[in-house]
Amino acid sequence: MSTQRSNAHAAPAPGGPGLTRSAIAATLHCLTGCAIGEVLGMALATWWGWGNTSSIVLSIALAFLFGYSLAMRPVLATGVGPRAALGVALAADTVSIAVMELVDNAFILAVPGALDAGLTDALFWGSLVASLVVAFVLTVPVNRALIARGKGHAVAHAYHH
Repeated sequence: MSTQRSNAHAAPAPGGPGLTRSAIAATLHCLTGCAIGEVLGMALATWWGWGNTSSIVLSIALAFLFGYSLAMRPVLATGVGPRAALGVALAADTVSIAVMELVDNAFILAVPGALDAGLTDALFWGSLVASLVVAFVLTVPVNRALIARGKGHAVAHAYHH
């Protein structure tokens, strides 16, 4: 496979609906990894009876793991080596995942009883879904600003085919 970068998916010019669409797509991509990590982390920690701090740490670690893994997949598919693909993923997703995790976990902490709810409680799942929605909405403008500056997900677009 070729390791040449493609300009077919270059970041749109600053401003306009194209930039907003790119930011929404980038944030949905980030949300996927974060959601997998958050749901898995919270579910496992709750099932294992872990405390709040351990639950949050596990969820954040898994969100970054899945977020970076999903970002690396298309880059690896172009023939780029694992070390370089990890570098692309770190450049593309670190700020986005960090913002999403900050907002998501702050929301969960602000909902009374959310961290103490069990896996069968509607509060557990409802607060988790709501936290991801709020995190998505607040992360779109961050990704929009990054893409407009040629950073964040704009870095990974050079590897999409």
